[in-house]
Amino acid sequence: MPGPRWGRRGASRGGPDDESVLIAGGDEPTASAAQADAVVAALAEAHRSEWAFVLSATVRVTGDLDLAQECAQEAYVRALQAWTRDGIPARPGAWLTTAARNQALDRLRREVSLRRKLPLLVEPVGTGPHDPADEHEPDAAVPDDRLRLVFTCCHPALAPEARVALTLRLVCGVPTSDVARAFLVSESTMAARITRAKKKITAAQIPYRVPERADLSERLDSVLTAVHLLFSTGHTAGEGDALVREDLCDRALHLARTLAALLPEQAEARGLLGLLLLTDARRATRTDERGRLLLLADQDRTRWDQRAILEGLTVTAGALASGPPGRFTLQAAIAGVHAVAPSPELTDWPRIVHLYDLLLAVWNTPVVALNRAAAVAFADGPAAALPLLDELASDPRIADYPYLHATRAHLLQRLGDAAAAARSYRRARELTANAAEQAFLDDRLAEVGDPDTPIG
Repeated sequence: MPGPRWGRRGASRGGPDDESVLIAGGDEPTASAAQADAVVAALAEAHRSEWAFVLSATVRVTGDLDLAQECAQEAYVRALQAWTRDGIPARPGAWLTTAARNQALDRLRREVSLRRKLPLLVEPVGTGPHDPADEHEPDAAVPDDRLRLVFTCCHPALAPEARVALTLRLVCGVPTSDVARAFLVSESTMAARITRAKKKITAAQIPYRVPERADLSERLDSVLTAVHLLFSTGHTAGEGDALVREDLCDRALHLARTLAALLPEQAEARGLLGLLLLTDARRATRTDERGRLLLLADQDRTRWDQRAILEGLTVTAGALASGPPGRFTLQAAIAGVHAVAPSPELTDWPRIVHLYDLLLAVWNTPVVALNRAAAVAFADGPAAALPLLDELASDPRIADYPYLHATRAHLLQRLGDAAAAARSYRRARELTANAAEQAFLDDRLAEVGDPDTPIG
């Protein structure tokens, strides 16, 4: 029997993170300012931590992605007034899930054309996203509701990049601008790509149905890519004052752990977990006391999380022993070399260059080539790496990538060409929207004596 279908039901409303909605809903005159602030804070936290759970549970009722989004967003809007009046519930996620599912059921019942399909769509309202009863359902091959929706969005009928983009935007709540940055395309291009993916889901009548366990592997690469990009978006935020979005990093780590436990036979799932653990082990040392970016060479290695490093190395070693390594396992191996180096000077840079050579053989992207060039600069000197950057600069996919220009500037600075370094630092500064990275680049511009660098 075919599963329920995803169909478009109209434009989505503003979500709970839409400031105009929050202001419009805050009309409870007897509530104190402190109570109102507490409710807004609780809703913001519930959006960060529970949105995917609420959406997944609602899609399982509606079988319609857009309708589920509308109902989930409406639940957050209703929560603003209800929680201000009645107090914040002990389990905000369960409250929001019940409200969204009830809203979905009401919408379905009002549509006469769908009445005969209700027995196929409706689950008991009391079953929440964390309910252990879910483990006995046919789609319990994926026990995490967020991961269920990720696997569902990564349907083979969609183009690989569309699967990942749709997952990041819909399930993980990553802004379209950040998704576009991850794929090295413009925001308008990415918005159109996501829209086309949603339309294809409708046109092809792709069912909202988690694949059987035997079919998970064909979607695994897209799922791993989505989780990796989610972590990357949190590891270095595209915009804002803070360098790190800890909520996104933590969410990606949880999903990676779940994947590795769910599919222990998949070496790349373990490789991804190893990569995230080894990279995240440096989280506390990536900025100084003023919140400014610190390069790897300037970080206090004694403050790296040794427990995470040990776990990451163990997981990575297991993935490497499972056969020819894939792209996530090779990246984990590179992170492992950095993790065990007692200092920048004692880092095994030739080994890192070799690992990047292996990575390029299985994943030839301009960003990987850029990272390899940076490693060459440490292994063989900046003069050996500059021609590699010149070649990359002609690739339109990376021509406006801020890290290309920042890397070039750093190499020119090491070679003593302050004027050329300043030009490249300025270009990187123009292309960067994160305040921590902007401050770092301002410091570098001051070092090379750029007259246009702001003072103070």
